[in-house]
Amino acid sequence: MNQQEILEALPYSHPFLFVDELTAVHENGATGSYTFNPELEIYKGHFKDKPVTPGVILIETMAQIGLVCLGIYLAGDAEEQETGQVMLTSAAIDFLKPVFPGEKVTVVSKKVYFRFKKLHCTVSMTNAAGETVCNGTLSGMVTSKLNG
Repeated sequence: MNQQEILEALPYSHPFLFVDELTAVHENGATGSYTFNPELEIYKGHFKDKPVTPGVILIETMAQIGLVCLGIYLAGDAEEQETGQVMLTSAAIDFLKPVFPGEKVTVVSKKVYFRFKKLHCTVSMTNAAGETVCNGTLSGMVTSKLNG
């Protein structure tokens, strides 16, 4: 699968799609970026007058780019495209810097292993200045498509 096909296969849409661009994907990892729109609802009230991107949204962004995009690519390589979904099963992330509304981030993942339909990756997120804002590990399972 190419990068555009992977983006089209993502099971997300606005306002819960946190991938603007997938710049690289191969058997050992993925790289992509996202710019946090200051108008997102998540910023209203988090925190009053000084909004910061919630950590759970940073994890979701890392998972969409670094785990799900890579999982779709690997499942396609394994001729398992009918399986369709990559579900996050665990995350261990360290947060080092805040991400503010309007900031562009880049996520890089590196596959640790992909076996028995389980994908485990190391991931890092950097800001436009190249500073690491968070990093850690994510795991997920390639599962059957959900009914509905």
